[in-house]
Amino acid sequence: MLNFAYQEHHKSYYFDTRNLNLQFPRLSSPQSCDVCIIGAGFQGLSTALELAERGKKVIVLEGARVGFGASGRSGGQAINGFEEGIDEYIEQVGFEKAKKLWEMSLEAIDIIDERVKKYGIQCDWKKGYATLALNSRRMDDLIAMEKASRETFGYQNMQLWDKSQLQQHVGSDIYVGGLFDSNSGHLHPLNYCLGLAKACEQLGVTIFEHSPVTDIQIKSDTQAVVFAEGFAVSCENVVLATNAYIDALSKRITFGIEKKILPVESFIIATEPLSQAMADSLINNGMSVCDNNIFLDYYRLSADNRLLFGSDSSTNVDMIAKMRSEMLAVFPQLETAKIDYGWAGPIDMTLNATPHFGRVKPNVYFAQGFSGHGVALTGLAGRIIAEAIEGNDERLAIFEGLKVPSIPGGKLGKKLALKIGMPYYRFLDKYR
Repeated sequence: MLNFAYQEHHKSYYFDTRNLNLQFPRLSSPQSCDVCIIGAGFQGLSTALELAERGKKVIVLEGARVGFGASGRSGGQAINGFEEGIDEYIEQVGFEKAKKLWEMSLEAIDIIDERVKKYGIQCDWKKGYATLALNSRRMDDLIAMEKASRETFGYQNMQLWDKSQLQQHVGSDIYVGGLFDSNSGHLHPLNYCLGLAKACEQLGVTIFEHSPVTDIQIKSDTQAVVFAEGFAVSCENVVLATNAYIDALSKRITFGIEKKILPVESFIIATEPLSQAMADSLINNGMSVCDNNIFLDYYRLSADNRLLFGSDSSTNVDMIAKMRSEMLAVFPQLETAKIDYGWAGPIDMTLNATPHFGRVKPNVYFAQGFSGHGVALTGLAGRIIAEAIEGNDERLAIFEGLKVPSIPGGKLGKKLALKIGMPYYRFLDKYR
């Protein structure tokens, strides 16, 4: 049973403040197209939009609802760069390709700018993002990051803040400093996802919801058939955009790429709307924030002055109580603030936090393993996959050259990795 199939959106602050109420039909007859995309989150819709802009006939099949997964439930932070450091990418693919990867990560932010403007997407898109350090050793990591990006790639948008500079913008005493990036930012993820869906529809993309895919047959390098709801979609190319839900799919569909992904649960709470004075006492410049733990806290103010506070971890305790406790450790002044919402959802991580993009067949493409950078990187992935389908795979080939280790042991191996790995990384967070 596909455990996400036919589900409606989960209750969340994002769902209750969505500005579009889009619903699409189930697949109910045979179809044909140039490209069939599986999954209607950021990745699937970004790819569909890029292809439609190039004149391709595109069908998107979604097992639940548009933006059902992380695309409609995440922290909404759009961050340039990648989770791994610059040196790791230079070591893997060499300086020139690593520089192109960095430039593509900046393009990923530009894509959001372009789409919000071009398609009039109302999603509270705002620039400004800070990574904060809880001790001097982690501050050294931020100093090295700023130096590497500036000296290696000429990036000038980052500012190092010491404790006193940081406290001019964040009303918390627990950090020793931070690194501010004026180019990264944050948005309302579900409204952005729904805006992408509307743009796709305007360009002729056909979207089917509640239409889980059960099989893919590859006839040749230019012909495939995708089966959903008992009907066939004939196409030339297939794009897998399933991300954290890939383990729920049949092995006939995943082609082995599920071995690269570890779904990690992320939790978010939203306070009641705060007074302007209280909101300004928390964050006074509209930026989004995270620390640089392995299991990090991330937070930002919503358009209606709620604090949205989240953390990436796996636990069996009361999620809302745990998140509230972590929030109060950062902002004790919120002791009396009511928590109006709490929700969870999986994000797709790779073991080394390296994005996993490529092809499993000449005409079957995928992008996954965004590891917390999916709000921005999904747009880039959609663009480079569209380029490859049109015959230019130069940029996709760079990603294919990145090393992404497999997780041994299938679903059991992933459970063991979470069970053993989580306490280990919490230990590292505590003592490093």
